[in-house]
Amino acid sequence: MTVSQEMDAEIRRLFFAEHWKRGTIVVQLGVHLDVVKRVTGSVGMKQGTVRMGPRTLDPYIPFIDETLERYPKLRATRILDMIRGRGYAGSVGTLRRYVKKARPKPKAEAFLRIETLPGEQAQVDWAHVGELVVPGGKRPLWAFVMVLAYSRASFAELVPSLDVHSLRRSLVRAAEHFGGLPRQWLFDNAKTVVIERHGDVARFHPILLDVAASLHVQPRLCTPGKPHEKGGVERAIRFFKERFFAARSFHSIEHGNAQLRTFIAEIADARPHPRTPERSVAQVFEEEKPRLLSLPNPLPDTDLVTPVAVDKTAFVRLDTNRYSVPPAFASQSLTLVASDTHVRLLDGDREVARHERCWGRNQWREAPEHRAELVEQKKAARDLKGRDRLRVEIPAIDVLYERWVEHERSLGAMVTRTLGLLDAYGPAVLQRAVAQMIERGTHDPGALAILCEQERHQTNAAPLVPHFADHVRERDVIPHDLGGYDG
Repeated sequence: MTVSQEMDAEIRRLFFAEHWKRGTIVVQLGVHLDVVKRVTGSVGMKQGTVRMGPRTLDPYIPFIDETLERYPKLRATRILDMIRGRGYAGSVGTLRRYVKKARPKPKAEAFLRIETLPGEQAQVDWAHVGELVVPGGKRPLWAFVMVLAYSRASFAELVPSLDVHSLRRSLVRAAEHFGGLPRQWLFDNAKTVVIERHGDVARFHPILLDVAASLHVQPRLCTPGKPHEKGGVERAIRFFKERFFAARSFHSIEHGNAQLRTFIAEIADARPHPRTPERSVAQVFEEEKPRLLSLPNPLPDTDLVTPVAVDKTAFVRLDTNRYSVPPAFASQSLTLVASDTHVRLLDGDREVARHERCWGRNQWREAPEHRAELVEQKKAARDLKGRDRLRVEIPAIDVLYERWVEHERSLGAMVTRTLGLLDAYGPAVLQRAVAQMIERGTHDPGALAILCEQERHQTNAAPLVPHFADHVRERDVIPHDLGGYDG
């Protein structure tokens, strides 16, 4: 649509001189919006941008272009700090609009689709899948995932740690799961795997190299910043997160791993193969399995073996937890052998202590026989060791300790009586009785005994059997003839 020369001049005057908006001009002059756009042209921008922006920024444009050429990802706010030190007084909005247009566009990268040979490569990675409640706090929970690049067959397990010893255990278990080994393990650049890297030169962790040498597998690393090189395991992790971990709960690592094994067998291996949808992953794996390397016999040991110092209280430390040993080994050195389930302490080849491994934080694991031996050796330690035992079995007992001290009770006598209740009723009953005492604000051990008996009746437990001291050697009562009393 064309308009008269007078209307054309009026539209330009209202837009450029009076700074009317295009919509206002359309309403007031009764012309079509396309006419206003044609007359005002491409320079029809907001008032501030037309008048102030380019003039303020113009002297700094060569410097901005040079900076962006050297640092294409530099933020506009950092450039603002640089040019303000050189006298720029404009706004950050003006700078951002220019940087958005002037920033060099990244070059498009062409990806080469690579088909791996059967049995050639397995891709390895971890995924954070939540938190695990443990004694003393929480631990991050991780899923170790290995995927065979050709068949997409997968192995996964939950692990509470990302150290190299956990990696070694998972690699051996994955080999057992597949019944064979690929020729390469492809890793990301995690600190567990590679100690340091300079360009293409990397130094692997020696424990990883040891297990790789035992299994005859070559460890390899992805190029930094190129996660697509291990796209198979990345997609597998997304699959597990969406299909397995979403809206699912488990009360322990063992429980979660049992569910995970069932999921892999029934769902993950049964899904269509991405390259040949007419076949399942399990079917392609059966084709790949004969190409895997055979497992060595025996498989390499996966336990952590390290010398450890025993402190003067006859405890050793692993992670943040402590484990007891016989008192005779206090202030000596032993060999610690730890799996993900047990901790063993060796004196040469002789096992002197064994504990279930604790994945909690700042926990103490003391065997009753070690405590009894120490108490027998040091009678004065009986009360202190009794307090430690109560703290382990009844975590809330510290509240009663404070009340006994506050009311000037004999702490040793109170601990002894409470230990008797613990031996008689067990930790579960005593825990509930102590919780009731704390709630009522009382502290008398006699009342604690009554509460324990009430708890026993409510749970229909066996009646309390009196405990005789060790000096009572003959417990049989021999009846006597009472005939002589009649005389």
